[in-house]
Amino acid sequence: MVVTVELISLPRNTEKNLMHLQSLRIQGFRRFDDLSLRFKSGLNIIVGPNNAGKTAVVDALRVLLSASDEGNLRLTELDLHQQRNGTRRTSATFTFIFSNLSDDDEADYMTALVPVKDSTETITGYEARFTVQYTQAEPGGRLRLRRWVGLHEENVMTTEMLEELRAIYLQPLRDPALGLKPEFDEALKTKPPVSSTNLALNTKHENMLGSELAQVLALELTSGDFNRFAARVGLAVGGMEIEQNGLGFNNLIYMAVVLSELALNTEATYCGLIVEEPEAHLHPQLQAVLLDYLRTVEKPAEGERAVQVFVTSHSPNFAALADIDSICCVYESPSGPAAFAPRDATFAVGKKEKLQRYLNVTRAELFFARRVILVEGTAELFLVEALATKAGFDLRKNSVSVISTDGLNFDAFLPLFGENAMQIPTAVITDADPPADFFPEKDSTLQLSANASLLKASEDDFVHCFFSKKTLEYDLAFEADRRQLMIDALKEIHPVIGKALETEIDEGVGDSEKAKRLYCGMFQRGETKEDVQKGRYSQILAYGIATSKTAVTVPPYLVSALQFVIGAVEKAGG
Repeated sequence: MVVTVELISLPRNTEKNLMHLQSLRIQGFRRFDDLSLRFKSGLNIIVGPNNAGKTAVVDALRVLLSASDEGNLRLTELDLHQQRNGTRRTSATFTFIFSNLSDDDEADYMTALVPVKDSTETITGYEARFTVQYTQAEPGGRLRLRRWVGLHEENVMTTEMLEELRAIYLQPLRDPALGLKPEFDEALKTKPPVSSTNLALNTKHENMLGSELAQVLALELTSGDFNRFAARVGLAVGGMEIEQNGLGFNNLIYMAVVLSELALNTEATYCGLIVEEPEAHLHPQLQAVLLDYLRTVEKPAEGERAVQVFVTSHSPNFAALADIDSICCVYESPSGPAAFAPRDATFAVGKKEKLQRYLNVTRAELFFARRVILVEGTAELFLVEALATKAGFDLRKNSVSVISTDGLNFDAFLPLFGENAMQIPTAVITDADPPADFFPEKDSTLQLSANASLLKASEDDFVHCFFSKKTLEYDLAFEADRRQLMIDALKEIHPVIGKALETEIDEGVGDSEKAKRLYCGMFQRGETKEDVQKGRYSQILAYGIATSKTAVTVPPYLVSALQFVIGAVEKAGG
């Protein structure tokens, strides 16, 4: 792609908070029978598992926003949605709603306006509605393109309207050197238009990366090719040809150049940037730098305009660093592809902020999961994965993500799942949480604490809770084969304690008594003795379970949780 530099002399719009795409409805396109997405101004990060439809969302955006670009999207019969009965839809329809229109925008898009009404049917403002439709005239034939605005198909979408919607699309695995290349006459470098552009580019680049990582950029031009000046502007990096620079850094430079062009464009009514997989070729630190820079579009500098950015990503690192309100998840629900924005979820006071703080690369995997198991902490994380394998469930092949909530923080995570959120199987594995001095019998009825009962009440068709009688470690100690593995793991880190406890357990009568002795001997040792550290112990126990040559029975409540979250999918080796 070639980078062009335009010198604007008559600004049309210098406001920072301009119109933005509020929603997009996609009907009959590729995997989507009918999908609606809501966006916010500024940065939007579209995430989800492979084959969820993220690229289809990008191409749907391009149908309108890149309609005036060379090489814009061309749809064929194969792009029409194939229904479950095998037949294809005869049309693909894309409906775009823009909000936050200024008075000038409303005048320009008069025929596109749709009234916005409150609960009393009072008109509170207007939105602009654009519709693009591809229709199959006959089987095997070309698709017919139609565009209209507003509520009536007779309202034609004019070329002038399309030109006011300025968006740039950056495809995945791009080679930015193609757009940043050629050479430059030395005499031109000192001229004000060029020198000021150089200054702007270097300033933007340093703002993105910081002084430590920033490189020296300079405009270049193919010698003597004045007729194609705008089309042949390129960059030199630290005195080197752009092709000699690293691909990751070139992508950062290119995005900075493109964003600069859009931010300084005061002519277009709307400016957007569509980027697929911006994390490509970037290590985690530079991904964080890029994300910080993309956030700046929400608070443009003086003399710049707001730019709406759409990003697709496969990177949990990118999702972990992002503001939750910027994320939109595209995933597979029981009824087909669906979209969910965490900002639309209902959180208790302070819980969304807690979730934002708790998100890391591992936990952000939940935005890409097809099935989820939520556990309390690291100890349960190690043990559940090892026990699932022993029970014959391959979590990885069944796309199950086990997420630690770092204590009893389920209420910060659960708003993301369920009937009114992401409709994917979600199992919560936790403790019944009885008093510390209460030790349930092996065959006793489950007794839930007040907190556990509240958690149980949050269940729906997609979220189920599964409780141990006391703790996971206590329930593991009910069976002789598991008790021996637990004692062996204890001996590895505390040989003396392990040997003494083994003797004490052998003297116990019945599984329930032995489970109590083992549990108290490790985790309730009294005020004068230090308890065994669960995290370290569980890691060693999980290894022992995973490498055991003999069969290991799995507590029934864990088997139920695994069966629920995996459903009808076959067990490993089944």
